[in-house]
Amino acid sequence: MNFTAKYFGMVKTRILLFAVAALLIIMLFSLPKSVVENEADSIENKEIVANTEGNPHETGVNSDQAETFSRLNQQLLDSEDSEKSLIFADSLAMLYISLNKYDSAAQFFDLIAEKAPTRENWMKAGNTYYEAFGFAMDAEKRKTLGEKAAVYFNRILEEEPADFEVKNKLAMTYVSSTNPMQGVMMLREILQQDPQNEQALFNLGVLSMQSGQYDKAVERFSNLVELYPKNTQAHFFLGVSYLETGASDKAKEQFLRVKSLDDNPSVQATVDSYLEDM
Repeated sequence: MNFTAKYFGMVKTRILLFAVAALLIIMLFSLPKSVVENEADSIENKEIVANTEGNPHETGVNSDQAETFSRLNQQLLDSEDSEKSLIFADSLAMLYISLNKYDSAAQFFDLIAEKAPTRENWMKAGNTYYEAFGFAMDAEKRKTLGEKAAVYFNRILEEEPADFEVKNKLAMTYVSSTNPMQGVMMLREILQQDPQNEQALFNLGVLSMQSGQYDKAVERFSNLVELYPKNTQAHFFLGVSYLETGASDKAKEQFLRVKSLDDNPSVQATVDSYLEDM
């Protein structure tokens, strides 16, 4: 599995949040529009714009981007047509996503999902809140974003309880809540129904690292790479887990495996930094 620098950056941030002490060196990692008819309910345009107006995320954007933000915000404010409002809100959300400003994008998808409650819109809102949740460093903000993501994931699961992708994400929001065992139990439920579920196995491996159970992490990631030999993340974290248990030779084997699987410069540099320190 090949990963871009951006994807590895997202993984880095999430793992830092789950296992800061164990994985501090991971800091070396480099960081179709939908239109739904809903004429009965109009978007509260001023509320949408107010939620992001003056957002610090907008600092640092270039002049063209700033002009686009301004134009779309004004169109949203001026629009009295529900369908057009949804289009403008979606366009603003996608623009924020292009800048990796997921918390701002989520506010637009949130209001769209409330006014046009379809599975597609719930998924957009849930996934975008989940991305913002993964990047959030402030504990209170992380909690709020996770709760918002969970709202939409639960709506989807009420209709499609066997959607394991959504269930995995919901479980991870619970892990960061006041009842983390709820999330762990949900991951175990996934594996009871689908013993080879790649994401659930990976998430449980990460949680083993978080709790300092590196022997258990080795077991989980070893199982994962056996089932999915091209899962670069699994090989990498198996290497880290081996390193933490003192199995340097096995760790080196996994790091070299990562280098052979992914030639991305950021990945190569990160693995090289581990190898040099061994």
